[in-house]
This record gives sequence, structure tokens and C-alpha cells, in this order.
Amino acid sequence: MRILGLIPARGGSKRLPGKNIRVLGDKPLISWTIVAAKESTVFCDIIVSTDDDAIAGVAQRYGANFLGIRPPHLSSDTASSVDVALYELERYEAIYGAVDALLLLQPTSPFRTSKTIKNSVEVFVAGGGQRPVVGLSPASCHPAWCFRCTNDSLDPFLGWESLGGRSQDLEPAWAVNGAVYLISPASLRAAGKFLTPNSIPLMMSDLRESIDIDTESDWRDAEKLLEAEKVT
Repeated sequence: MRILGLIPARGGSKRLPGKNIRVLGDKPLISWTIVAAKESTVFCDIIVSTDDDAIAGVAQRYGANFLGIRPPHLSSDTASSVDVALYELERYEAIYGAVDALLLLQPTSPFRTSKTIKNSVEVFVAGGGQRPVVGLSPASCHPAWCFRCTNDSLDPFLGWESLGGRSQDLEPAWAVNGAVYLISPASLRAAGKFLTPNSIPLMMSDLRESIDIDTESDWRDAEKLLEAEKVT
């Protein structure tokens, strides 16, 4: 099975400028994902999609392929990961031939492991190679404890009856963590999305892997985790 790894890395980031090549621990943020992807040995190729020459240079230094700067309309705040994936899929297949699946790996999930990447492919294959696989982590807040709020009232999303029991007795809740999106090209083109009703959940219980760096606070949390691991 030919699986294309795609790492989208836009140069512009308003909340955390330069985050994709900012050094986390001992290497640039984007390199954590490239290294894990290469160690998984499941890909026919790993490409980085970016609008930034500096990001492209770092990505190539760590062994990722780069097909050229992506156009401005795919590098704006409104451009979606699906738009980028479809664009890069088209130009990759035009050069190297068709692939059986595309695995989107966001660089903001640096602690996703090569084992998890391999596991996602195993789940995909076991599902016949047609159903998308999406990474999920335990929800930080159970939906039973989430509310709609107005100026002077609140309403539980799951209804007041959901608050009657103990929190430890609630059914486990999972949230999409952004670490893994694996899908066939046909499904992506047909659905125009990674998450579909027939998606298979890849339940990632290790909270380390669910870290998604989007703010300075997230970055500090990631650094603290690395420092704690050095100590232990």
C-alpha cells in the first residue's frame, strides 16, 4: 500500500509566530513530526506543504520532500487543511503516480509517536482501506459538564438529567486531537473532509500525544513536559 505522508506547515501564525521552525527541546517543532514519520517506515514519501522558504529548508534538512511553494490562496487564515491536502495530492500524483492513502500529520502535535502512526495504518488496512481513521484523545472536559450560556442562564448540552450521577460513572468521552487523519484519496475527494460518519476512531490514551501547540501557553506546557522527562 502506497501511503503519502503530508505535513502542512504555514509560515504565518498570528498567535505563535514562527512556531513551525521554533526550537522545541533540541530541534525545530516540525522536525519532531518528520522524524516520527520516517521512523514509522509506512510511507512511500513524506512531503511538507508550506508557503515559507525557511520552513521548506528545515523540512528538507530532516528528510522530507518538498514539491514547491504552495499558492497564496492556500496559505491564508481561511484556507482549510482539506484544500491544502487536495492540492498537494494532485501535484504529487501527477509526478509520482497514484497513492492508496494520505496521512495528514500536523506539526503542532510533536509528541505523536512512530508507533501510533504505524497503528493508524494497521487500523486503516483492517477497515478495508476505505474508511478514514481519525486520532482521538480523552476529552479534557466531559460533554455532560458543558453548557450553553446566555447572560442570565445556563443549559447543559446533554440536559439536566446528565448531571445527576457521579462524574466517574459517566461514559468515557473522546475528542479529536488533530494528531492523525488518514484517508483514501477517493474518500477525501468525495467527502471534502477528513472526518466522516464512517470514520474509525484511533483512540490515543497517552495524553502526551494529544498535545497540540497553538499558543505560547501550549509551548510552555510542551517544554515543561520535556524538562520533566529529563529529570525522570
